Amino acid sequence: MLSRFIPSSVRIASKNAGSIRTYLGYTSGVDKRKVTIIPGDGIGPEITSSVMGVFQAAKVPIEWEVFDISGGQPISQELVASISRNKVALKGPLYTNILSGAQSRNMELRKALDLYAHVIPCKKIPGITVRHSDVTVDLVVIRENTQGEYSGLEQTLVPGVVQSLKIITKEASTRIAHYAFQYAKANGRKKVTCIHKANIQKMTDGLFLETCKQVAKEYPEITFDAMIIDNCCMQLVMKPEQFDVMVTPNLYGNLVTNVGAALIGGPGLAAGANVGERAAIFEMGAHHVAADIAGQDKVNPTGLLFASSMMLKHMQLNDYAEKIENAVNKVISEKKILTADMGGNASTKEFTRAVIDTIVQN
Repeated sequence: MLSRFIPSSVRIASKNAGSIRTYLGYTSGVDKRKVTIIPGDGIGPEITSSVMGVFQAAKVPIEWEVFDISGGQPISQELVASISRNKVALKGPLYTNILSGAQSRNMELRKALDLYAHVIPCKKIPGITVRHSDVTVDLVVIRENTQGEYSGLEQTLVPGVVQSLKIITKEASTRIAHYAFQYAKANGRKKVTCIHKANIQKMTDGLFLETCKQVAKEYPEITFDAMIIDNCCMQLVMKPEQFDVMVTPNLYGNLVTNVGAALIGGPGLAAGANVGERAAIFEMGAHHVAADIAGQDKVNPTGLLFASSMMLKHMQLNDYAEKIENAVNKVISEKKILTADMGGNASTKEFTRAVIDTIVQN
């Protein structure tokens, strides 16, 4: 799987989570590839519609299988089967209730498909004003996706006493460490930093850290170091240019990813992928449903557009990926049509139209 991975409104399927509706993209003589798409909650339908419109303009040979699981609908066997069959999916953000309700559907999908590596590139984009304008921000967070505190293994021991289980295994730690070093090697990266809290979590994070150290010996061409999570957050804010590839346990990766998104301009700009041996799901790097602006034509679709470009590279449709990525970068660099989070006043549709016009003109 690693060898293939390099970093207008659309009506969607019915409210039945098991139902599926197919939408054709560009219809030419080129063989089309099927891709599962999950619009999701909040801003999800708007940004997935943006991607679908851009794909049609770029004549990407894609046939979408659309699943609507908005509003807390469960992950169905049909959805899992669709992703397993198609090998790739594009997903909008899914809302998870605080304090009560079902387990995170994001976690359910990762576990069902064994998507063990969460990969989030955080690279400064020309044309975006950021706090660290004088340094290079170009880092990749590779997060172990299946274990640790983030797994949601909790129980009540007695009334008033609850327990959260943190499970770290050598097998999962070895797998994610190899993924991080192989990613670094394949993408010309020079350093891998293990993020941990082994000074306190001596057995769990200690095992993760020691496993990363052992795996590092197999990649002498890649520099290896380690950093405690609290110091890492401080260093990211102070000197983000020191980081290259970061490999983290589950919870820490979620925290670091959001800091990384902030470094490049906010959650609307970061892209990400959940990767396993059998399938990969591409999505925004920061999972914000942004319910406060949903349906208002204000959201920035850049993060999901970049994620869709990552998906196309993963599918070895590199020419289409570069066409879309170059168009988005051109629109942003010209600074004429930008959404509010990028310092402009354009709507989602206006930004999408600008990307489409750029693709058509080139």
